[in-house]
Amino acid sequence: MRDYLTALENEFTAYADTRVAKDQARYMKNQFAFFGIKTPLRRHIIRPFLTRSYLSEKSEMIEIVKEAWEKPQREFQYFGQELAFKYLSDLEKQDISLFEHLIVHKSWWDTVDFIAAKLAGAYFKKYPDEIPAKTNEWVASGNLWLQRSALLFQLKYKKELDTRLLSSLITRLKDRNTFFINKAIGWVLREYSKTNPDWVEAFVRNTQLNSLSRREALRLIR
Repeated sequence: MRDYLTALENEFTAYADTRVAKDQARYMKNQFAFFGIKTPLRRHIIRPFLTRSYLSEKSEMIEIVKEAWEKPQREFQYFGQELAFKYLSDLEKQDISLFEHLIVHKSWWDTVDFIAAKLAGAYFKKYPDEIPAKTNEWVASGNLWLQRSALLFQLKYKKELDTRLLSSLITRLKDRNTFFINKAIGWVLREYSKTNPDWVEAFVRNTQLNSLSRREALRLIR
């Protein structure tokens, strides 16, 4: 495991750019350090590490992802979530604990949105019976990023989106009055408007939403 991450770190270090790193850190409100590798190059670097012949047993993957999450440079967290994504076909019920760990540690929109829509979204499709308890737990937690994830896990569900659940979640969270919640509400409604614009327009008309949420929700309709 350590050799695997050491090899990856060597690759990241070889392509590091301090000027780009400063710009990336500034964009993320200086919360994280960066090697300074832009997205296309980062994807090129990590591609060999994500090939099937290079992948380890799932139990080891979980440890690799958690260790990557402890590394200071943000590129490691981007790699960690991409690595977890490669194992979605092997999802087990207990895997939600890993996703929750990633959501609440080193939390910011750049990782949380990927985890919510791609990892948790896939998990809840496989284990829909877990949705009521988990979404309720996330909303009640008071944790901004778990709450945002509750809103966004259905982001790409299209016709499979549960409007009753979404309506309930939005109703419970809309008065939290934080940018990341208001933006998520608008985003998931805007995305669903591609599938069901009539429902979205009616929901917005009949629900008192923050102006940001309302504007984002209706952007594609108007």
